[in-house]
Amino acid sequence: MNLDEWQRKVLSTSGNIVLRSGRQVGKSTVIAIKAGEFAVKNSFKTILVIASVERQAYLLFDKILSYLYTNHKKMVKEGKHRPTKSKLQLKNGSVIYCLPTGLSGSGIRGFTVDMLIADEAAFIPDDVWSAVTPMLAVTKGEIILLSTPFGRDGYFYRCFSDKTFSSFHVSSEECSRISKEFLAQEKARMSMMEYAQEYLGEFIDELRQFFPTELIKKCMVIKSKDCDKFPNSKRYLGVDVARMGKDDSVLTSLALVGGKFYQFHMDISSKQFLTDTTRQILHADRMYNYKKIYIDDGGLGVGVFDTLLEHQQTKKKVVPINNSSRALDRDDRKKKLLKEDLYNNLLALMEQNKIFFFDDEEIFHSLRSIQAEYVKDKLHLFGNYSHITEALIRASWGIKDKSLNIFIESC
Repeated sequence: MNLDEWQRKVLSTSGNIVLRSGRQVGKSTVIAIKAGEFAVKNSFKTILVIASVERQAYLLFDKILSYLYTNHKKMVKEGKHRPTKSKLQLKNGSVIYCLPTGLSGSGIRGFTVDMLIADEAAFIPDDVWSAVTPMLAVTKGEIILLSTPFGRDGYFYRCFSDKTFSSFHVSSEECSRISKEFLAQEKARMSMMEYAQEYLGEFIDELRQFFPTELIKKCMVIKSKDCDKFPNSKRYLGVDVARMGKDDSVLTSLALVGGKFYQFHMDISSKQFLTDTTRQILHADRMYNYKKIYIDDGGLGVGVFDTLLEHQQTKKKVVPINNSSRALDRDDRKKKLLKEDLYNNLLALMEQNKIFFFDDEEIFHSLRSIQAEYVKDKLHLFGNYSHITEALIRASWGIKDKSLNIFIESC
């Protein structure tokens, strides 16, 4: 492989490593190589790959598996010991595990590891690290942390200044595989601070977490994902459609009972056709008979929205909430709605104890990832795992529904 100079340095560095970078520079690729080579060259070693949520952990795990199959296929056990989605065994006795940490790390206690790899480490809750770091006490193994930054606090931030770690900082602008034209478009689209964090890999002081951690936890009380609890409720569906296959499409459903929202369904899908997303929505509506279906119809989502608008089953239910100014009803009436209105509505419901979510680490991770800043006296909101939150802000707008069609003005 044609590796960048910094990637070669990471491969040749032993001991603890902390790597912060902009997006798409190749950090997970080089760590996959490092983990694979360590497992192949050292017998009877245990490597643990973690991330705050399952989907993120599996992304890096898949890269490690792909690297081993490409370069050391004969070392990978097959048959009854073939790789699973969370365990990979080699013929030299080394094993690679992949697990999500959840909110506390309780599900990964008990491991003794020789190499611990934390992907998107900045987003792993601080409570987790007290469960994780003792895994290396006996083996004196290595910790490898990789992430885009997330504020000037937390374990990841502290480790970058820790002398027991070798620190690497790589900007997306240094990566020859990312076009200058693309970065210029992103810089024009983003605020200066958002771009500095997401592409320059800088720790930013001025950004603030929009939904407080303790408030999120207080709302995550629903253990059973069973809608039978709310058979006579008004039900609302919020949809966030993946853009160009880069994110996940999310359908999340809320039941309105006694002036309070209760989540009863969530479906997250990756890399699927728009027709599949449309069928998902129609199937969910047949099951739950929504009062309204709020959908992000920006980008590729317009294909889903237009199909639902023409479908006999959903044409009177579907409402687009996006950043366009298209006419939304037969009389060409429009109501301007800022993105911050949607987010503030969800925040207010949470603060007033009027909305309750599944006890689910992906929901926690999504809400916690949302950051806020003021740009020219306007609130700017963004997050690198925002797709679940985007579906929630749409579904929860049903509490204000007056059967008016609306559109979002970007902020």
